[in-house]
Amino acid sequence: MTDTTRPAPLVDTVAGANPAMSRRETLEALSGILLGVFVSLLATTITSTALPRIVADLGGSQHSYTWVVTAMLLTMTVSTPLWGKLADLTNRKVLIQVALVITVVSAAAAGFSQDMGTLITFRALQGVGAGGLMSLATVLMSDIISPRERGKYMGLMGGVMAVAQIGGPLMGGVITDSFLGWRWTFFVGVPFAVAALIVLQKTLHLPARGRRKVTIDYLGATLIALGVALLLVWVTFAGDQFAWASWQTGAMVGGAVVSLAVAVLVERKVSEPIIPLHLFRNRTFVLSIVASAAVGVAMFGTAVFLSQYLQLARGKTPTEAGLLTIPMVVGTMLGGIVLGRIISRTGRYKAIMVGGAAVLTASLFGMSTIGTDTSFVVVSVYLFGLGLSVGALMQNLVLATQNTLDVREMGAGTATVAFFRSLGGAVGVSVLGAVLASHVKDDLASGLAALGVPASAVGGPAGAVPDMSQLPAPVVDVVAGAYTDGITGIFLVAVPLAVVALVAICFIREIPLSERSGIEQARDLAAQQAGTTGR
Repeated sequence: MTDTTRPAPLVDTVAGANPAMSRRETLEALSGILLGVFVSLLATTITSTALPRIVADLGGSQHSYTWVVTAMLLTMTVSTPLWGKLADLTNRKVLIQVALVITVVSAAAAGFSQDMGTLITFRALQGVGAGGLMSLATVLMSDIISPRERGKYMGLMGGVMAVAQIGGPLMGGVITDSFLGWRWTFFVGVPFAVAALIVLQKTLHLPARGRRKVTIDYLGATLIALGVALLLVWVTFAGDQFAWASWQTGAMVGGAVVSLAVAVLVERKVSEPIIPLHLFRNRTFVLSIVASAAVGVAMFGTAVFLSQYLQLARGKTPTEAGLLTIPMVVGTMLGGIVLGRIISRTGRYKAIMVGGAAVLTASLFGMSTIGTDTSFVVVSVYLFGLGLSVGALMQNLVLATQNTLDVREMGAGTATVAFFRSLGGAVGVSVLGAVLASHVKDDLASGLAALGVPASAVGGPAGAVPDMSQLPAPVVDVVAGAYTDGITGIFLVAVPLAVVALVAICFIREIPLSERSGIEQARDLAAQQAGTTGR
């Protein structure tokens, strides 16, 4: 493997680019991008502490709780490569504005849901926009900021993410506990979205792009989406709705394998593949994908169920649960800002990522040891470690990859890394959610039997997420114990995946960070080709 790629001859040029943007111009352009990221994260995180209450009110089960999250991660995953390819072919400013509108309109529509099916549908649509916002924000940053300086500005993104991650759950908890109710957690993002659209329009000024014939690989995108969707449906329902060794398993896994295999063949033939296969000759790209997928499982797959531990196992309100997640978010913010500045100053990033993966492994193992009476000081230390490791890994894996990509494939390459991270998260939520549902079901059955009460004592239909305020004290203890054992079990399952990320990062070869932005690189390539043509 090599650490550089050799794309096709330059077919996309950048005209009228200045040699470099001033710091003021960079910050102005960055303000709109970061506001878009804030809106995307707020629309996602604000419901996290409200989700147990939402699912209980709508009569949802543990599986439907998982699918509220999985549906969004699924569509975010399968749409990310398409957004990345469009970023290489069309106007990136218009794309991020379209993604912003999709995200917030679908989030607001979810607030009117009267059943779990409607809620899951709009969350899935929300994921399409969120996939665009997160991948396009990183691509746009590569346009205006050099890899060497990007670590410093990535710290600003880390700060924005931290504010959204702190403010979202806390605001969601306060709104859910207030007279407004949980539906308003879906509506509050609308004014922020309007502000983001205005700021993006006024501040994000990209140079004109050369004319290029746009051909979208719809067949490849459809096949990838079908294959991923089948795998997620299978891991969610296998072992509960049907046996692992069953015809349903054969049909879903077989269909996924065939779909993805055909997708590879299609990607090899089309002129503009959604995921350019030659990128897999890039060693850093491949190892970053492996590490990102493992981090995605550990990050999304465990954080999603943290609110259930805090509310169902520890009896906290949504507002209190939001406050208790602050150590994790502070860790993410410090990891992004402080470590990003160190990377920009030194140009070195591998040691920071290795340390982040080691902290992730230790923190996940620590979370696997907590119980119903563990001190929240201890829990906060583990959560801080999780946040710090995410801040050290998530954006820096993208940075390491972008530093080796050709500027003409920055969108596709960046989006592919994000795709595998989201895929890891989606698979992690599905698998760990299925493990949790099975564990809770068995523990509840045995615990209630020991009390001599029927399963209906938890209220609602079988498998429903219980409303703890409506249960008698002995049953509350059984439910709390079941969810504690189940959730700590999934943290333990995530530990080997963190080890995989650590090993992959250790094999990444550190390459000096470039000091030229994407706009500057594209301008130089265009000038070089023009000179070649002139001769």
